[in-house]
Amino acid sequence: MSTQTGAPNSGEEPDVQTPTAENDTADATATTATDPAAALAAARALVGEDAAPEDMGGLLVERLQAALAEIDTLKDAGLRALAESENVRRRAEREKSEARLYAIDKFARDLLPVADNLGRALATAPEALKGDAAFDGFLTGVEMTLKELLTAFERHGLAQVGAKGDKFDPAVHQAVAQIPSDQAAGDVAEVFQPGYVLAGRTLRAAMVAVSAGQPAAEPAPSDPAAT
Repeated sequence: MSTQTGAPNSGEEPDVQTPTAENDTADATATTATDPAAALAAARALVGEDAAPEDMGGLLVERLQAALAEIDTLKDAGLRALAESENVRRRAEREKSEARLYAIDKFARDLLPVADNLGRALATAPEALKGDAAFDGFLTGVEMTLKELLTAFERHGLAQVGAKGDKFDPAVHQAVAQIPSDQAAGDVAEVFQPGYVLAGRTLRAAMVAVSAGQPAAEPAPSDPAAT
């Protein structure tokens, strides 16, 4: 009778551990740390084959400093590129917003003379004809047309500027004269042509006269009898 020795065969093969890149790196690091020859070879690979062993420490430090400097340079370049990209995005958004706000710029300019002529028609209406029912009805129609036109302007961001008594602002006013008036010095004394502002930007400056203040009082006439 024969006796069977050894581990019983269950039909399953034992697990085999497959080497991985992490294992290889760990093994190489361990080998370099424990094998001076391997460490020297790794150092020569970094600083050059002709480097003397006593110079390798300093050369490795220089290589490390150069690598850190290059990292800082690349980091700075990356931050600059990111900032430039953000500036381009914001500029594009601003241009898009301005294009939307000022899309009616040319159309509005073409309508300003219409508003001017309606205003002139009301300002120059003959006083002698006022009171006549037909003429008063005509003036009312002109007034309503001008009011509706200005309301339409405002709905689209176009506002009329320049009124008597306003503080003179060179951004929205164009001074063509300086005259004595009851208005405070530096205020608008007369408006010859109203101005318009589109979404905060002056489309046309108001043509005005600026007050120089109240005229000086004339001296009282002297009494000849008193002399």
